[in-house]
Amino acid sequence: MSVVTAADPTLDAVLAHIDADLDHSTERLMALMRVPSISTDPAYDSDVVRAAEVLVADLAGLGFDASVRQTTGHPMVVAHGDDISANGTPHVLFYGHYDVQPVDPLELWHRDPFDPVIEEQNGVPVIRGRGASDDKGQLMTFIEACRAWKAVTGKLPARVTVFLEGEEESGSPSLVPFLKANAEELTAEVALICDTGLFAEGVPAIVTQLRGMLQEEITVTGPAVDLHSGMFGGIAMNPIRVLCGVLAGLHDANGAVSVPGFYDGVPEISDDLRASWEALGFVSETFLAPVGLSDPAGEADRTGLEMIWSRPTAEVNGIWGGYTGAGFKTVLPSKAHAKISFRLVAGQDPERLHKNFCDWVSAQMPADCSVEFKALGGSRASQMDTSHPIFEITRQALSDEWPGEAAFIGCGGSIPVAGFFKSILGMDSVLAGFGKEDDAIHSPNEKYDVQSFHRGIRSWARVLGGLAAS
Repeated sequence: MSVVTAADPTLDAVLAHIDADLDHSTERLMALMRVPSISTDPAYDSDVVRAAEVLVADLAGLGFDASVRQTTGHPMVVAHGDDISANGTPHVLFYGHYDVQPVDPLELWHRDPFDPVIEEQNGVPVIRGRGASDDKGQLMTFIEACRAWKAVTGKLPARVTVFLEGEEESGSPSLVPFLKANAEELTAEVALICDTGLFAEGVPAIVTQLRGMLQEEITVTGPAVDLHSGMFGGIAMNPIRVLCGVLAGLHDANGAVSVPGFYDGVPEISDDLRASWEALGFVSETFLAPVGLSDPAGEADRTGLEMIWSRPTAEVNGIWGGYTGAGFKTVLPSKAHAKISFRLVAGQDPERLHKNFCDWVSAQMPADCSVEFKALGGSRASQMDTSHPIFEITRQALSDEWPGEAAFIGCGGSIPVAGFFKSILGMDSVLAGFGKEDDAIHSPNEKYDVQSFHRGIRSWARVLGGLAAS
């Protein structure tokens, strides 16, 4: 089997084709963006189906065995490429989602969200419109890379299955049942996910760890009804006072979470990974400055990147009780409420943490108060095994394409599909995307840099070439 490298003439021809065909690639992306596939709004159900059909037609035109797969919600797209498994190349599953966020508030858009256009932002050409970055532009980078390989060589350099979801922006209710029902068909050696971003300008990144999530809502009840604070103030227990005491004790003086057993099983990052992160030159104060802050609030003995990538957190996301309308109403409320979320890392069990949290809060209730808990969902963190050769193939491919060397990084957020691929299909995920922080995903005037789209296509073309050489 011939080895495809950055200097290989076949890869050079594929990259040259991508460059020459960029205008057509961009138009194909914008044609997909014109379909308003908003998965959360039933008024757009037919458009979600239409977007799936557009993608199936495009993939079928490239020689994929592509089909729209019905679910109890919005459809999935599954497409199998050239079956060249006999030559020993890895089988990869590419995942993206073709549904988009609602466009509200519409009045803040500078143009029709579903009439995409190329324009300049700060002197840089961008593709403007809903779905440009999240996730139509990202998923099309991979499809266009496959198109280039087919155009130049007549075949794909590796075994590829494409799996595109239509419900990611509405909670993915059909994803787990679909994965379980089609596990044998969808299982590959590794998944490729393009729904993330660059670490910095010109610096690509591969996310190798994702935090999980636990969401809790608590209600503290004191008196049976709201009370007059003049008649009962001082003698009656105020549930807001109780709740505030609980929340105030959620962290200690050094920023560590106080729930018993919270850090059980939490691993330390390796020395090599720590050195890699330090080389990124992250400065906490610079990161916080654009949002008007300056002092890191996490564990005092941790670096900024550890705080947002590899350490678990507890945050109060909402608190309410009593009278909050205009004017003033002097009551002692019957109930007080709060929503609390925990970002979890590898080694933490959401179910165990839920129990520990409930026990910890319950133990702080005075005699005249009770507490109720509503669990709002939880998922484990994902930690990728970077010893699989495709991680180094991808790192090298991105480093060859972009000005900066690709880095293995963490992600403070949660991308549940990566966890489901691990727990249901038994495979790790390579998360490599080309979005930027100012892409305004989920917001008005979403955009995707033309350079991100162009280099993204070239990046995946290099990855596919690297698979052929592995």
